[in-house]
Amino acid sequence: MPDAHQPRWSDERHAHFQRIECGRCVATVLVVKFSRQHTSVQWSPASVQACAEFSARAAAGEQSALIDTCASLRESIDRAVSQGRLEVPPP
Repeated sequence: MPDAHQPRWSDERHAHFQRIECGRCVATVLVVKFSRQHTSVQWSPASVQACAEFSARAAAGEQSALIDTCASLRESIDRAVSQGRLEVPPP
């Protein structure tokens, strides 16, 4: 019988978050890549306030919690990957 305190599956991925700075507004977030397609971004309250795109969209009436991404930050993450500053683990 499985132990109720143990997960049913094993996740062998190990998250190694790295600080990435947006090239547009210098908001800093924590980022980890699990694959080319899977990116996890952790925003702090300070980074949300510093984000030029979030600020503009919030000023236009959008709720920042419903804004799924910042195009400028996405470009900065992609650039960090292409420059080898952000690791993408092999499949």
